[in-house]
Amino acid sequence: MTTANPRATSVPAGTPTTITQGSRTSGGIGESTLRPDGTLKVTGEFAYSSDMWHEDMLWGHTLRSTVAHAEIRSIDIGEALATPGVYAVLTYDDLPAAMKNYGLEIQDTPVLAHGKVRHHGEPVALVAADHPETARRAAARIRIDYAELPVVTDEASATAPDAILIHEGRTDHHIGHVPHPNIVHRQPIVRGDAEAAAGRADVIVTGDYVFGMQDQAFLGPESGLAVPSEDGGVELYVATQWLHSDLRQIAPVLGLPEDKVRMTLSGVGGAFGGREDLSMQIHACLLALRTGKPVKMVYNRFESFFGHVHRHPAKLHYEHGATKDGKLTHMKCRIVLDGGAYASASPAVVGNASSLAVGPYAVEDVDIEAIALYSNNPPCGAMRGFGAVQACFAYEAQMDKLAAALDMDPVELRQRNAMEQGTLLPTGQRVDSPAPVAELLRRVKARPLPPEQQWLSAGAGGGTVDVRALPGGLSNTTHGEGVVRGVGYAVGLKNVGFSEGFDDYSTARVRMEVVNGEPVATVHTAMAEVGQGGVTVHAQIARTELGVSQVTIQPADTRVGSAGSTSASRQTYVTGGAVKNSCEAVRERVLEMGRRKLGTYHPAWATAELLLEGGKVVTDGGEVLASLAEVLEDEAVDVELEWRHRPTEPFDLRTGQGNGHVQYSFAAHRAVVEVDTELGLVKVIELACAQDVGKALNPLSVEGQIQGGTTQGLGVAVMEEIIVDPKTAKVRNPSFTDYLIPTILDTPTIPVDVLELADDHAPYGLRGIGEAPTLSSTPAVLAAIRNATGLELNRTPVRPEHITGT
Repeated sequence: MTTANPRATSVPAGTPTTITQGSRTSGGIGESTLRPDGTLKVTGEFAYSSDMWHEDMLWGHTLRSTVAHAEIRSIDIGEALATPGVYAVLTYDDLPAAMKNYGLEIQDTPVLAHGKVRHHGEPVALVAADHPETARRAAARIRIDYAELPVVTDEASATAPDAILIHEGRTDHHIGHVPHPNIVHRQPIVRGDAEAAAGRADVIVTGDYVFGMQDQAFLGPESGLAVPSEDGGVELYVATQWLHSDLRQIAPVLGLPEDKVRMTLSGVGGAFGGREDLSMQIHACLLALRTGKPVKMVYNRFESFFGHVHRHPAKLHYEHGATKDGKLTHMKCRIVLDGGAYASASPAVVGNASSLAVGPYAVEDVDIEAIALYSNNPPCGAMRGFGAVQACFAYEAQMDKLAAALDMDPVELRQRNAMEQGTLLPTGQRVDSPAPVAELLRRVKARPLPPEQQWLSAGAGGGTVDVRALPGGLSNTTHGEGVVRGVGYAVGLKNVGFSEGFDDYSTARVRMEVVNGEPVATVHTAMAEVGQGGVTVHAQIARTELGVSQVTIQPADTRVGSAGSTSASRQTYVTGGAVKNSCEAVRERVLEMGRRKLGTYHPAWATAELLLEGGKVVTDGGEVLASLAEVLEDEAVDVELEWRHRPTEPFDLRTGQGNGHVQYSFAAHRAVVEVDTELGLVKVIELACAQDVGKALNPLSVEGQIQGGTTQGLGVAVMEEIIVDPKTAKVRNPSFTDYLIPTILDTPTIPVDVLELADDHAPYGLRGIGEAPTLSSTPAVLAAIRNATGLELNRTPVRPEHITGT
């Protein structure tokens, strides 16, 4: 039997046919929507930038310096050019424009070395050939005559009165307030009178700490494809973190206007800060424009270690004082970060390290200084945690040391001094959103401890030992002899977003139209999806704000305005905020369209609070007024808008005062370790985390981010470090054979306790989450090892010889 459609026969369009509760659109904010790229990645079907292909393409290769500091006397490319299959060999003299340097803030990094190399692995020449091995062999035939120079490798050699200057004739805006040209940037933070406050302390503890150079160790190496265009420009498909920042640096060096350098994000295999600087982008474009052919470049792992910046190694001196009841009286510290040969993000890292140096504690009297050095060591820049990681390692070790001196529980000491909403930071900025530091600590401490001697309980019975649960694992170095358990705690403070007055905005274009009878939203941003799940969240936001189930995410490129960097835990906040803002504008235009077309059929169009739910226009009481297909018909609504968070301001260069950050995030960890005290081997068996996320837009992704950040912090605690020879400044371990990262066997259980205390200043009340767990996981592991061994252990990573004393 066929039932007539009453709307089609007797009811005018726009008249509510039923009065029902509008159905909620599924897949919106707060749901654990699956990632569209997840299955493709785990099955190996996802196309990464290294998988790109173009007919008739050439392969590019970069020749890098074999020494860390030297004058270049001559470069002979004749033999390389004569190699069959080689199309081009380029050096500094072949650069086409007056601008020959680039940089995120300070343009001090040469595209190709000129006159001098300043670090091991610096690019010197480029080769394009018809096969990657041909390009490599040809590069090996380039003859470079180096006259080696003494190397600058530490603060003493960098700041000596007769020190060799890494960059002579500096003119950047930092040079006027640094005490030596080999200091990139200096930021003091002074509040109160730390010296006078020290006189009121019953206990004072000091410590010197060393933080090793960590690599981002993303699994997808640097890669991209440059294709010359008919208009003399170039199309660049690349794995990066910030398309528009790349564009601003690339175009001047190519001698092209920005509109002739068209960039598209290709599949990114991890980033963690290591793709914020340029790597092969300019090189591939230069070769493509010179040869007139597409040029693909893919680094191998050895090249990747030289092709991107690393986390700044640091030396930190701290002093804390407290009364006998455990209240902090003062804190003094000095942080020395080694930025290597070029500035990269060092000035901003200094700002973070200094402004967050006190940690998540209320201290009225502080005296802080942070500097970054120029040296001949590898360049260092952005990495997850960005200056706050190094400081957290030191101040948390200090809190344990202070607790021991006071004979006080280390968690209780932290809770007594924990900052909270309303706390005034050393910079003079007041914390104006929830700061549940004491509660996070309470939660990780209250969690039941893992069972003792799990290597026995994990066995198959009958006293069987499962060596995988022991230090040394399948090496079978112990069956429990000499193994001691330790438990440690730590909590950290991290800023969210770009700071110190940076114009931190994002752009989103949102379009709504009817396709095949169904309303569809299209979201277009330049956000780099590097694995954080932003494309998932953007679709969730569109479904929530526009009430549609079908959402298309356009590929990220420079045809739309900048989305800023995928770093600083900012993308969900800032680009998510931009998507929300543009969706709201689209919604208002759709509603206005509906009022214009259908408003005469029901008074609710003019008087009610209207929403978009389930593909329909509904009142806040659930009354359905019309479908979106009826409202839109064959029209489309298209909006592109910029969105900004609250402004920040630079820190005063003498006192460090200023509202420098837009938001703060907090995480606490409890680490449980088993230590083989005879061999110095460590097994982390649990690394529990509690974190305030404001609002979990995608709970599953939130948990994954926290566990990933925790694992990265574990790595630098016990295994990860780039080793640089202090005599030659050459990297000793540029491979995953010698630079170790945690595998599934090294990664412990990571229980996650999520708090959702909304920040009223942020979209949906959310809080950036990606970096905070990287801070506190490292010092928690160190604290647990100290608890097991009784050793001071003031450096990362902890190696077996540090435990055994051998």
